[in-house]
Amino acid sequence: MKIGFAQLNPTVGDLGGNFTKIIEAYERLAVAGADLVITSELAVTGYPPQDLVFKSRFVTETLEIVKQLHARVGKTALLVGFVDRNEGRGRPFHNAAALLEQGKPIRAAHKSLLPTYDVFDEDRYFEPAAKVEPFDCGGKKIGITICEDIWTEHYLPRPLYDCEPTRSLIEQGAEIILNLSASPFTLHKPAIRYEMVATLARTYKRPIFYCNAVGGNDQLIFDGNSIAVNSSGALIAQLPAFREHEQIVDTDSKTTIEFRDESTSEQLFPALSLGLRDYLRKCGFKSAVLGLSGGIDSAVVAAIAADALGPENVTGVSMPSQYSSRGSVDDSNKLAENLGIKLLHIPIAETFAVFKSQFKEIFSGLPENETEENMQPRLRAMTLMALSNKFGHLVLSTGNKSELSVGYCTIYGDMAGGLSVISDVPKTMVYELARWINREKEIIPQSTIDKPPSAELKPNQKDQDTLPPYEILDKILQLYVEDNLSARDIIGRGFDEKTVRWVQRRVDLNEYKREQAAPGLKVTSRAFGVGRRMPIAQKYVD
Repeated sequence: MKIGFAQLNPTVGDLGGNFTKIIEAYERLAVAGADLVITSELAVTGYPPQDLVFKSRFVTETLEIVKQLHARVGKTALLVGFVDRNEGRGRPFHNAAALLEQGKPIRAAHKSLLPTYDVFDEDRYFEPAAKVEPFDCGGKKIGITICEDIWTEHYLPRPLYDCEPTRSLIEQGAEIILNLSASPFTLHKPAIRYEMVATLARTYKRPIFYCNAVGGNDQLIFDGNSIAVNSSGALIAQLPAFREHEQIVDTDSKTTIEFRDESTSEQLFPALSLGLRDYLRKCGFKSAVLGLSGGIDSAVVAAIAADALGPENVTGVSMPSQYSSRGSVDDSNKLAENLGIKLLHIPIAETFAVFKSQFKEIFSGLPENETEENMQPRLRAMTLMALSNKFGHLVLSTGNKSELSVGYCTIYGDMAGGLSVISDVPKTMVYELARWINREKEIIPQSTIDKPPSAELKPNQKDQDTLPPYEILDKILQLYVEDNLSARDIIGRGFDEKTVRWVQRRVDLNEYKREQAAPGLKVTSRAFGVGRRMPIAQKYVD
């Protein structure tokens, strides 16, 4: 049986646009000889549709799109993800896949295992399948699974479910397992998926065809990397990462290939580029603006933006104060030249002096402190927002995960923006990414990479005057934020107690800042934002 993969980039809620993508891919694959074309999970609606499903006409219009697809199907069958109604008790909808064949009624398979952890909240909307059964299609018995249905306990956070849809389908005679997926990207997750699918295929001695979504939807990035494995678990196809692709794979193929794995930076850069590109495109923006400080964070974000949007659609803004070094200004100029982006120079020193003068009497006799420091990033935020309002640019926030974790950032200042591009990228990884960007030639000035990081908000300021060394800070944050270890457990692993307690307190105290931050692109196992829910007003200390 020849399976056509339609690895597509749907937009959440764009039912008409998604219909066009699906039917055009279907028609190309049908002409090329596919017996069955498969899409990703919820391809008709985009994933995740969230509370759009509760809008009065959303599901009605979704079902109409499925009927329109059915009417266009020829001798090649189509398996497409959509939201179905639940006519019985329980939640109002099903996460579903429709098998569309010419001259036959629509048959629907419903998702059994509904993830409700991390970024997933499917139990809020969907009722699990009442039954699981294979379908006859093209002379084969196919077992249809949807994303989580195929994830075995070994690869889940903990045992979560009482049923195994794949086992049930095999026991009922399924000859091929198909999986429609919208599995969000995190670093090195593609290899985990492959290992899981290959193990399952070997266990049940059945070929498995896994079609994943691609594209960015809000904070989530979908990497594609759709795969097919034979009944021995050997890889027979791997579709490209981070772009749409169509490919026909024969279930009887004897040709095997090596899994294409990539380094952290090789995955991270295209993931962030895709997430940024799609966020702007799907939100209706065509260009971006960001502050260029001469530091490594804004340099890396500028490089990602130039790749994602084209340098002609990126504007950098140098906004030096009296505390900005000549080297930082020069580095901003050189970066913009290397990237080919527009650079504006809007110094804030005079504006800062005027703003401070308003408080001359009120602050009389008080020493300058973080109050005056924070005025500067807030003036810069106003400058960027003015450019955004006037020219329609989206403001990009450039803070990294390390600084956002401990609140080493200014609310309504450098945190302001429409999208936070590297808010899930620790500082040490930012340096690694910068070196990767420069792997063939110098794009980010070497002086930007070499100099000690500094916010440059007061004379002779260095990050390490306030923060632990990033190599230590990032290790503690990995354990505290991503692995959920208590401070005592982290100290028990050999870290300095005073440093751990400082980090713990700073992370906990700055929850209010992160609650007001721009949405950030998720690339690690635990990002701030939709997948992490912590109270702001709380007193627990571990």
